[in-house]
Amino acid sequence: MEDRQIDLFRRLSESFGPSGFERETASIVISAMEGHGIPCRVNRLGSVTFESRGSSERPLILLPGHIDEVGFCITGIDRKTGFLTFEQLGGWFDQVLLGHRVTIRTTEGDLAGVISATPPHLIPQEERKKVVTKDKMYIDIGTTSREETEGLGVRIGDPVVPESPFSLIRDGRVAMGKAFDDRVGTLVAMEVIKILQGEDHPNTVLGAATTQEEVGCRGAKTIAQEVFPDACLTIEVDISGDVPGTSDKTAPARMGKGVSILTLDSSLIPNQPLKEYVIGVAEGADIPYQLSILPKGGTDAGPIHVSGVGCPSIVLGIPTRHIHSHVGMLDMRDVKAMIDLVAECARGMDEETVSSFTRP
Repeated sequence: MEDRQIDLFRRLSESFGPSGFERETASIVISAMEGHGIPCRVNRLGSVTFESRGSSERPLILLPGHIDEVGFCITGIDRKTGFLTFEQLGGWFDQVLLGHRVTIRTTEGDLAGVISATPPHLIPQEERKKVVTKDKMYIDIGTTSREETEGLGVRIGDPVVPESPFSLIRDGRVAMGKAFDDRVGTLVAMEVIKILQGEDHPNTVLGAATTQEEVGCRGAKTIAQEVFPDACLTIEVDISGDVPGTSDKTAPARMGKGVSILTLDSSLIPNQPLKEYVIGVAEGADIPYQLSILPKGGTDAGPIHVSGVGCPSIVLGIPTRHIHSHVGMLDMRDVKAMIDLVAECARGMDEETVSSFTRP
């Protein structure tokens, strides 16, 4: 990966953008694309699109990658202590939250906080084995009363994200940070459009940085209604199963082993000719890939593939460890493989090829 691409990934990852509050991340996307002479459009739900038009307006190939991240929303201020209660935006497992730093965005600026954790000295022995649920957690911003907290500008409805700086380890091969789900997909879509810019490909390729995926794929629904895609390659993360407590049955993908081609999830059975086309492109270009499955969970491809009269769709993933937590981990070689594969697939998707996806 080039230094420019890594810096862009860093800025996307560290930006503040939980579901419904994606404007900062969207502005990074717009600035980066327009800096390459590629204009952007923003729709009424905040999703950003950018295109490379080849020799034909159709078929239109959609490359969505969502820019929202899992986060929280302030629901109240404790009257006695000034601590904050919160609700999740997207899916969190209670056990990964306690003791982690967060950032609260108010109209008067950002505030640092921590999801409070009771010291073990004060927890009865029989209680230590129980998981503390989110509804019993608070965010501590260092105040001692409700009045003091309100004086800092905190209000019900303010958004919260994990505090987690981006870093590279293993001699730059492995990235660690927040919001890889799915800022890395956005990065790939952006880089593919930049690569295709000026090439004579036989279609129009449209990148989309979609909003509110983590709360119901809402940005994907509106994008599909807006552009009526002829085929869709959704760019996502996949759950990397090479961690303790997982199995090949539930998470067959492995970090560092190439692009994950999703064969099934709870919202999508991919178009089978399209799946075989992607596999053929990967093998022909010697791009590493692996077949995967996600028994529970869905992506933007769910609503897109049933939009209009239907859209041949598939999900391509980058195996990522520890998603929906403060710190994810992925292999940058998989990111490079994804950029190469999506670009190569897009180059070959002419009208005849796309039509073949839906012929009996």
